[in-house]
Amino acid sequence: MGWWLLDADTLARSRFVISPLAETFASLKLLHATTPAHPGEREWLRAHLPAYQARLAEDPVTARLIRAGLGRDWIADFLTPAPRDGETFAEEVNRVRAARPADARAHLLLSLAGPLPAVLERDDLPERAAVLLEWVWEETVRPYWERRRRVLEADVLARTARMGRGGWAGVLDSLRPGTRWLGESRFQVNLRAYPPREISGAELVLVPVTPQRQGWVAWEERERYAVVYPCAGALAGQAERPVPASLGALLGPARASVLTLLDSPLSTTQLTALTGQTLGSVGRHLKVLRESGLITRRRAGRSVLYSRTAAGEVLLEAGRAGPGGVLSVRPDQGAASGAVHRKAEEGADAEHRGPTTTRRGAVPDAASPA
Repeated sequence: MGWWLLDADTLARSRFVISPLAETFASLKLLHATTPAHPGEREWLRAHLPAYQARLAEDPVTARLIRAGLGRDWIADFLTPAPRDGETFAEEVNRVRAARPADARAHLLLSLAGPLPAVLERDDLPERAAVLLEWVWEETVRPYWERRRRVLEADVLARTARMGRGGWAGVLDSLRPGTRWLGESRFQVNLRAYPPREISGAELVLVPVTPQRQGWVAWEERERYAVVYPCAGALAGQAERPVPASLGALLGPARASVLTLLDSPLSTTQLTALTGQTLGSVGRHLKVLRESGLITRRRAGRSVLYSRTAAGEVLLEAGRAGPGGVLSVRPDQGAASGAVHRKAEEGADAEHRGPTTTRRGAVPDAASPA
């Protein structure tokens, strides 16, 4: 198995980071694989896959670069710099662009596990990769970014709440298949038979993405190590969930959006992050919905989770089946980023590639179609 050795200080300093570039690269992987994990991804692919395929058809060099970079067992390192807290997409993608051409070719040799095609023996590979990532960001991610960011924040909130119940071991065990705290300072990052890596003294970041692929790991030697993981599927599948217009007319758009999101149990703070409404507004909506018999609540550890009742399911299905289309619910101004950081769960409501001298590394958890 692949595992990292880290000391207590490294674990104590580790933190979650939300990365626009990681979200964009995960979306690129989904465009490449064309295998949606839920209806939301299916609709997203239907909307964006034709334009992506047409773009690569017009640029066969970049198409070959992406097929080589994603590989079967390895992701070319220069495509996935380890995320840094607070960086914008432009800052992140410029680190891809700044990769040395010789390094990019060396990384592709590793991801291909064979000779480099003649068409890729060139110096503009980092620039081509950066341009494609910019296109994926602008055309397929940025239009949904505020909504996706709230989903990612909701995932981080859920995992930090888990930390309060089970410590770091509980968080690391639950990131994705293959991650597990082994004890004795060992963190298993995948199931592959790679030599261990000593990362004590470096920065460890955990990076959620919404596309439901299996994630990857990345690093800058001795400085920063990252585990990129798909956020909880129950959250990711709701990233673009529409609100039936008739239900919005009956309950009000904001309250209807809360009811619509409860396909799986969620806490108040998760709903706050997902909707962008204030914590107080979400609390009032939950109170009305519960008193109306449309939702119920149960305690899970120190959190309270809300879910729809049978009556709530009937009402939602009637709204979906009726005429009137769907609503686009606009979150409260300023709530999306502020509310989720003002208050935690309420008490009352409450991959290593083998020896190499390059600086960055990234490996997929499982084979990606080339």
